[in-house]
Amino acid sequence: MTEPEVHVRPYWELRFDADGDPDPGRRDRLLREVRTHGVRDLIVLTHGWNNDRSVATRLYDRFFAPFPALAPGARIGYVGALWPSMRFTDEAPPDFDPSRAAAAAPPPTTLDKGTRQALAATFPGSEAVVERLAGLLDEQPADTGAFDRFGGLVRQLAGIHPGSLGADVQDEGGPHTVPAMLQENTHTVCLRFADALEATAAVADFRLPGGLGRAWKGARELLRQATYFAMKRRAGKVGKDGLGPLLGRLADAAPDVRVHLVGHSFGARLVSFALAGLPTGDRTVKSVTLLQGAFSHYAFAERGVLKGRQARIDGPLVACHSRFDTALGTLYPLASRLAGDDQGALDLGVRWGAMGFDGIQDIPGAVRLDLTEALRSGVPAKGCVSVDAAQVVRSGGPPMGAHSDICHAELARVVLGAGRVRA
Repeated sequence: MTEPEVHVRPYWELRFDADGDPDPGRRDRLLREVRTHGVRDLIVLTHGWNNDRSVATRLYDRFFAPFPALAPGARIGYVGALWPSMRFTDEAPPDFDPSRAAAAAPPPTTLDKGTRQALAATFPGSEAVVERLAGLLDEQPADTGAFDRFGGLVRQLAGIHPGSLGADVQDEGGPHTVPAMLQENTHTVCLRFADALEATAAVADFRLPGGLGRAWKGARELLRQATYFAMKRRAGKVGKDGLGPLLGRLADAAPDVRVHLVGHSFGARLVSFALAGLPTGDRTVKSVTLLQGAFSHYAFAERGVLKGRQARIDGPLVACHSRFDTALGTLYPLASRLAGDDQGALDLGVRWGAMGFDGIQDIPGAVRLDLTEALRSGVPAKGCVSVDAAQVVRSGGPPMGAHSDICHAELARVVLGAGRVRA
């Protein structure tokens, strides 16, 4: 079977490992060739949850496709950055095409072969733990003690322990840095996730079973969310220790190249943390566009872990968001809440909300636009801008909703406008 490819030119692929180290050959090729190709504007796109290169490549090919026609006179170069992350195979792929959307169905309880393989590949050496988790989901033992065993295996798989997870908000619970889903009674947490799953699928008119069967539906979601917390932590590391320093080297090799960072989901966190890894005084990044960013809407605020980092951009920070993204509107806040917070599963959005659901929060002077306004009048040349993209980011089944519905020419126009890339 032929591997998919990205058809825009010139195009470079970057690959980072879990520690943020780039593939040296691909890095050096970009640094060497970007000037010889006469690139003026370099657009760097980073995926979110993902299973392999082919999935990421299809996303990059579809997302980049409108750019040449939208800016035919611009000297644009394109970069697709790959980093080790994963998705569960019941989710829409990151190159989601609404025309191929399947009918909504109740979420599965078991782990299919593809998801087991992805877990084992994402967490090397975890094959035995993955099989034990899969076994519990297959068997669904009729005792609540089995949930304690399941919770312990989830923590073991993701390497999660107190102090191990990167928070996006500095005051998220003081000494508590591990979310409640991995500290509280596992059976109770699984029931809360089952409630959230049912809420994301309300329009599909289905209901989960009762009793322990309902809790086992939530157990699979607990595993998914714990895995994503590990990916969230990894995205920050790859951005700060990998992409940021690489952009500094690019500025030295090609000082006239204007860089525009674009990230989807956890990739939005990755490119945001790249700002923290830029060398002092580096002004090579001219715009950052975050598509359905799967991290705190307070990340750049006074309380946020990236407080003030938007000043490292020689241009705007634009966050596209959509109310149709149920992954970020319902599941993310629940998974993000801390021990001791007794609010209900669906009342957590303000405190623990995600940027891709309601935009950038708590930044004085930040601008809020809908997509029509952003396309008609453009976005400001500086500062933080939230763009409600629900006009196009609206399709997708439960439990993720429209989280992956990002391949639209309108969003390509937002990227070009944010970067002042002239046709």
